[in-house]
Amino acid sequence: MMKIQGVANVTQAGEFDEIIDVRSPAEFAEDHMPGAVNCPVLSNEERARVGTLYKQASPFAAKKLGAALVARHIAEHIEARFLDRPREWKPLVYCWRGGKRSGAMTHVLRQIGWHACALEGGYKSWRRHVVAELAELPRRFSFRVVTGATGSGKSRLLETLSAQGAQVLDLEALAAHKGSVLGGLPDASQPSQKMFESRLLAALQRLTFSEPVFVEAESRKIGQLQVPDALLETMRASPCLRIEATDAARVAFLIGDYDYFLADPAALKEKLACLRELQSNETLTRWNALIDARDWPALVAELLEQHYDPLYRRSQGRNYVRFAEAPRFATDDLSPAGLKKLAAEILATSA
Repeated sequence: MMKIQGVANVTQAGEFDEIIDVRSPAEFAEDHMPGAVNCPVLSNEERARVGTLYKQASPFAAKKLGAALVARHIAEHIEARFLDRPREWKPLVYCWRGGKRSGAMTHVLRQIGWHACALEGGYKSWRRHVVAELAELPRRFSFRVVTGATGSGKSRLLETLSAQGAQVLDLEALAAHKGSVLGGLPDASQPSQKMFESRLLAALQRLTFSEPVFVEAESRKIGQLQVPDALLETMRASPCLRIEATDAARVAFLIGDYDYFLADPAALKEKLACLRELQSNETLTRWNALIDARDWPALVAELLEQHYDPLYRRSQGRNYVRFAEAPRFATDDLSPAGLKKLAAEILATSA
């Protein structure tokens, strides 16, 4: 065990009982260390106010105002969140650069008697750590890339594989997006690129190198987020497996999986309008008519045949070098029971 002193580095973060991010809520929302709690010592508005005073009036005046605000908020956080912490509590505190904000909180916590430390270099050191790790760590895993045309239930299959004990990396869950033009989730916005990468590193660190990791075939971008180069390159060179579901099973699966779009026809039309550069006006007009008629089976079948399937055929063999040799797993049932059976088959074959 490390000897707790006033400063710790990123590699020692796991030895602390709690990680406290004292940056503003806006900074925390963009990205933060996994598991960190936000205890801002300056609000968004206060941080801007102090910064403006520092640049336009007087650094000394800004420091006085900042000190008063920081002291007030530290007291509030101690009273609201930390009075029940035992004497042995060891929190790690960080701000942007590991300077005044985290230093002030750490000093007060240590004066109370807790074994608090400030993160050396602050969030910036964490960010450098994430970038460095994601440039190397993905290359150490043995991936099994799950391919299959749109509507093959690949994401649900990953969930089922995980439930049966397999190692899984669910990139679309981390990115809060299903990876297609209709992939935005109704109840969640995508994280920032930095937050996505922090979540990705945390997910990779929970995996072992001794067993294969199942991951869905992805393009370079998932929604607005980019898959890090080292991970994408490793995935594209990895063994694949193909899910070959019947058209009827795929249509039924998509109608259930995208039911929130079917409940909002206007939003669905707006999304499909993004395909104007790829589809003719005649096709888009016909699709809008199918939406108005609520003819979901016909609409989904046409979207697969005329848009998604051609994209899939062009991309998989080009991007995944071992796609042609991939074992095939046929199914006409993408219900939970059908996916459970498919996952068992895949694991039996992969053993």
